[in-house]
Amino acid sequence: MAIVKPATRPANPRFSSGPCAKPPTFRLENLKDAALGRSHRAAVGKAKLKAAIEGTREVLGIPNDYRIGIVPASDTGAVEMAMWNLLGARKVEMLAWESFGAGWVTDAVKQLKLDAEVKTADYGEIVDLSTVDTDNDVVFTWNGTTSGVRVPNGDWIKSDRAGLTICDATSAAFAQIMPWDKLDATTFSWQKVLGGEAAHGMLILGPRAVERLESYTPPWPLPKIFRLTKQGKLIEGIFEGATINTPSMLAVEDYLLALDWARSVGGLEGLRERAYANLAVVQTFVAEHEWIAFLAEDPALRSNTSVCLKFTDERITDGAAFAKAVAKRLETEEVAYDIGAYRDAPPGLRIWCGGTVETSDVAALMPWIEWAFHTEIAAQSEAA
Repeated sequence: MAIVKPATRPANPRFSSGPCAKPPTFRLENLKDAALGRSHRAAVGKAKLKAAIEGTREVLGIPNDYRIGIVPASDTGAVEMAMWNLLGARKVEMLAWESFGAGWVTDAVKQLKLDAEVKTADYGEIVDLSTVDTDNDVVFTWNGTTSGVRVPNGDWIKSDRAGLTICDATSAAFAQIMPWDKLDATTFSWQKVLGGEAAHGMLILGPRAVERLESYTPPWPLPKIFRLTKQGKLIEGIFEGATINTPSMLAVEDYLLALDWARSVGGLEGLRERAYANLAVVQTFVAEHEWIAFLAEDPALRSNTSVCLKFTDERITDGAAFAKAVAKRLETEEVAYDIGAYRDAPPGLRIWCGGTVETSDVAALMPWIEWAFHTEIAAQSEAA
């Protein structure tokens, strides 16, 4: 049977899970109002940084008594800043179901040397949340970017908890409902769901986290870039646009435009609907083809942003090589860039389905995945 290339191509082949596709309306010339060559401490710089903070609050529905800060080193910097400042006051449970969560475990156990209770799950699954005691401090990833799973809700977190919840939400914010009353310290990066530029993280602190910061001093040294308090009080300026280090005002402008676009599509609800529409296209495709499946088998745990797939055909002799070859064919055809599974994850494909991706592009990609699969199967059979 002849293997025919599909007639339609995605208009935008960028399905990378980070940095992610920029909003469909993005144009470089739209950044012309960036405060370039100006100090971020000048009035114009402060105003733009403040607008980024308040725009984040507006679109995500963050309570007014939560602090929002722009911090260095992307989501990684934000998570580590939270951990280094907040942990050590009481027992901690570390939850991990993908590579980034595993990294936070390493930080807690090997770097901070905490006697942490570590709970892990295989890729495509999450731990039994009913076993988690939120009277302990808990560190977890809401959406597993490298495993395609997400926490279904915050019901497992007690409202009257004694511990703090520290949540890495980098591929969940702007795509999923975050129960802010259950989250004490939350982080994300600009480069994920809204397609912003890299190197800037967001740290969101609830009142309970602020109380911990002002009543507890960790036993380890804190580098200047991590310090959130001075003389036992929160450095409020960090959460008003006075960043610890120099931000990129070009990246700030880009984030402001992304927030404007988010508002134009209906805010958080509109972004969620777009992501779920994208996921629905993939779900239909998987249901119609027996040789491919979701890494996350339980639909309730399935991410609507980082959608991870695996090949299940028995003819595949080397899963890693096969998946890599399929991804390479799609890249060569310029229909999908950077959709191979994360290096530490099981072999397969990872398709970013966040709100900045058009559903028509996801729909156009699906026949190309089928073409690449059958083409590679044929090539494997011929080589044998």
